[in-house]
Order: sequence, then structure tokens, then C-alpha cells
Amino acid sequence: MSTSQTVPLRRVAGFRNFWLSRAVSGLGSAVTTVVLPVLVFEESRSPLLVALVAAAGTLPYLAFGLIAGAVADRVDRRTLMIAADWLNALCLGSIPLAWAMGVLTAGHVVVVAFLSSTLALFFDAGVYGFVPDIVGKDSLARANSAIYGAETVVRIAGNALAGGLIMLFRPAGTLALDALTFVVSALFIRAVTGVPRRSAPSDAKRPGFKESIGQGLRFLAGHPTLRIMTVVGTLQSFSGGAIVGQLVVFADRGLGIHGSDGRIGLLYMAWSAGGIGGSLLLPRLRRRFDAFPLLLWVLPVGALLGLVVVLTSDWRVALVALTVWGTAYLIVLVNTMTYSQEVTPAELQGRVNTTRRMLSSGLGVPLGALVASSITVSVGIKAGMATAVIAIALAAVVVWAVRLGGLVSPAPKA
Repeated sequence: MSTSQTVPLRRVAGFRNFWLSRAVSGLGSAVTTVVLPVLVFEESRSPLLVALVAAAGTLPYLAFGLIAGAVADRVDRRTLMIAADWLNALCLGSIPLAWAMGVLTAGHVVVVAFLSSTLALFFDAGVYGFVPDIVGKDSLARANSAIYGAETVVRIAGNALAGGLIMLFRPAGTLALDALTFVVSALFIRAVTGVPRRSAPSDAKRPGFKESIGQGLRFLAGHPTLRIMTVVGTLQSFSGGAIVGQLVVFADRGLGIHGSDGRIGLLYMAWSAGGIGGSLLLPRLRRRFDAFPLLLWVLPVGALLGLVVVLTSDWRVALVALTVWGTAYLIVLVNTMTYSQEVTPAELQGRVNTTRRMLSSGLGVPLGALVASSITVSVGIKAGMATAVIAIALAAVVVWAVRLGGLVSPAPKA
């Protein structure tokens, strides 16, 4: 299927339903991101268990990324996504049920956090091939920008709503609302039209599971441009983990924003709001620049803005720089994902993109948070935040070295 660049995506019924599914589910997940740590601390008073809940968001990519990609490429993607949504609704719904029965434990919450993130991983593995099926590869930049822009908006709204919902329904009761959003998401996915149902290949034609995973790895390793962009994406995610992981400490020690000062919330909102700006700019930029050349200019801009944040002690300057830095960050993130979807054959979408995401989100984000926090403890917050800038600067050096050395040239779209 192909969607003309002149047709607004809101008029494409299949994409409209998919976008609504992501917006509704994203709102519930944003609330749950706040609620789960509150709930597990309420049940256990253990900082370790709170950390485990936070880690549950990325660990599934390291544990099951390759498997999820292979599964998504062997089954009907829409069926996989609907099943993942229904199972996630049951998974999260088990918490308010156990709480109402008086049998909820902190261990139950930790297990649900991990299972819910694992199911979301399998859903995402289906998305990578499903979106090109809906809009066609020519409209991927617009589609991905619309999806990520909506997810950024609802994440801000969900984080803001979480406190009030916890007061009204208690933490466990609030999770019932997120369970409901997964049901709604499944119904919207089911309503997506215009996408042919994929049939699994016969056993005679289908490679073994291990070979299936190997095919995805070989494609990623053998595609020079995509390989370099995966390295760039991992460094970018490393910087994101460092920024978000140290922002509260930076506000306190670097900007003089202490305790419950509301300006801390403004800093987080600035970073997220920058993502909205990036989602609006990317389609326009991709009409003028190819994916790889775009990185040549956006990455140095991101590094420069990061340097401004690290060096300033004025929270207002930091607020503006964080907003524009967040814009550059989102542009790189979605540009890399879009390019990967453009050049990857339809039958390999799940395997290639979950492997790429496993390296970026699964490895880059937690590693960035860990390295930045360690440097902050041993040297200071400025040095800790500087790790994010160094990672982006290194990514910029990589792409410029590749371009000046003529080491890669963009491959044609698959």
C-alpha cells in the first residue's frame, strides 16, 4: 500500500485508527510509569525494588529482542499486536484485582512490570512492519513523526494526570485505567483497514527459528549505512539515559533548583516538548535531505546545545537549550527508525528493527544512566551530564568520518 505525500494521514482510515490506538495506550502507559514505582515502594519501602521496576522498562529488549523480532516476522502482525494488547490488559488488571482481594505483594508488582514491558516489546516488533503496510514507505517520515509526536504529548499529559489519579483511585486502582486503555487499543488495531492479512510461510519454506534470527542479524550487519546509523542511535540513546537519569541532580546541584520546586517539572517538560518540535520538523527535513546527510548537521547541533546546558547555571537558559536539544534528539531518533524501515525488506522488519532497538534502548539507555550516575558520584554533576554531550559529539564524529572517508553510500529503498 502507498499513501500519496499530498494526502493528510488523518484521512487515511487505517492510519487514523492505528494512531488513536497509540495515543490511548500511550496515555495509560505514561500514567503507569509513575504509578508502578509508587505502588511498589508503598508495598515494600524498598529502593531496590523500585529500581527493578524502573529497569523492567528496558530489560525485555535485552532479554527477548531477537526473539520478538523473529516472532513478528513469522506471524500475522495485526494478530500479534491485538494479542499483546489483550494480554497486557489482563496483566495490569491483575494488580487492582489482587489489591481488592487483599493479596497484593511487591513481588507481584515487579513481575507485572516486567511482563507488561515484555508484551509491549512484542507489540512494538509488530509495529515496525505494520506501519509501512498501512501508509507505504514513502510516507514513513510523516507517519512516524505523527506517532512519536502524539506519544510525547500524551506522555506529558499522563505524567501530569498521574498524581491526581493516584489520589482519587489509589495507585492500584489507577492501573485499572491503564488496563482499559489496552482494551481500547486492541479494538482500534482490529479496526485498521486496508492492510492485507499476512499468512505464515509453510514449514517447508520457513527457516528454523535460529536461522530466522540470524537472517535479521546478517542484514543489519551487512548494510553499511544502517549499521553506522545503529551505532549512532545507540550513542544517542546513551545520551538520553544520561540526561534523564541525572536531570533531578543537575537541577539541584547545577541550577539551584531544590526539593519540590516546580521548575524541576518545567525542565522535564522542556525535554519532552522538544520532542514535539522534532516530530513536526522531521517530515519537512526529510523532504529536503536524505536520512544520512541529515545526521551530519543535526548531531553537531545537539552536541552544541548539550554543551550550553552543561555550562550554564541559569535555569532559564537551560530550559531553552533543553527544549531545542530535545528537538534534535527526537529528529535523530525517528530519522534513524524511519530509514531502517525504508531499507529493510518487509519480511525482515521485525527482526532488524527489534535488534536495532535492543542495542539502542535496551543497551544504550541503561548504560548511559549508569555511567553518568557513576561519574556524577566520583567527579561531579557537570561531568556526569557531560557524558551525554560526549556521546552525541562522538556520534557526530562517526558520521562525518564516514561521509568524508566515503565509507558508505545510502542503499536504495527495499
